[in-house]
Amino acid sequence: MLGQLAALLVAIVLQNLLTEGQLESWGWRVPFVIGAAAGLVVMYLRRTMEESQHFQQEKAKAAAATQERKGLHALFTEYPRQLLAVFGLAIGGTVAFYTYTTYLQKYLVNTAGIPKSTVSVIGFAALFVYMLLQPVAGALSDRYGRRPIMFAFSICGMLLTVPIMTVLGHTSSPWLAFLLMTAALTFLSGYSALAAIIKAEMFPTKVRALGVGLPHALVTATFGGLTEPIALALKKGGHETVFFWYVTACIGLTFLATLVVREPSRTSLLESPTPAPQTTTAPLT
Repeated sequence: MLGQLAALLVAIVLQNLLTEGQLESWGWRVPFVIGAAAGLVVMYLRRTMEESQHFQQEKAKAAAATQERKGLHALFTEYPRQLLAVFGLAIGGTVAFYTYTTYLQKYLVNTAGIPKSTVSVIGFAALFVYMLLQPVAGALSDRYGRRPIMFAFSICGMLLTVPIMTVLGHTSSPWLAFLLMTAALTFLSGYSALAAIIKAEMFPTKVRALGVGLPHALVTATFGGLTEPIALALKKGGHETVFFWYVTACIGLTFLATLVVREPSRTSLLESPTPAPQTTTAPLT
């Protein structure tokens, strides 16, 4: 969320400092320069991060037991159900995320006709509220379980996506647009706050990075990357409302995946920290 907020803040500043002509001529390059510099910082941070205790323990065990199945072979043969569940969970959540955080701003400009500068402010305000909701949704999932919160996201998404997108396409009120965008992001929090933990809890350390990372990368590159092109193509073809149902159907896959998985927080494969050895004293006789 901080990344998207930073991007919107840069856009708002540029829209207020530069003319439309300057933005189209050279101003659009400024965010890319900032992003490139930030990318170098992120690369440094990732290269210098320490591995978790569980990873180090698994690495030591793997060195001692080279016959243990790991990697793709273990993932596909030992955890096929979990892998399919992660795909299902990710598809609906990813499409909804890119719809309500990125495409929605173009939708407000192209369909609702709200000025770009106003949409940038609406998006910044709604995403700021969305950021604050993440720990709230996470705390609720710790208290009531992952599945109830994921069900809340998927059911609200299936029921409300079409009405919200329909009303947004016909409003010229910035306040109504902000409230509806915030409402959509509120139920989306039920996915985004849990996206990492609910998937990680399904896999042991030896395949966790692959079991979570592979579906995430594939779904983000395909369903996430195609969200906006599909929406714009349908709009150009005069079938914009079909996109609303497409998003609803994708969220339905998350609902189905949530139905078939066991409660991850109750059957978590995240190992507890290794307890320190305790000394015992023989009882006096």
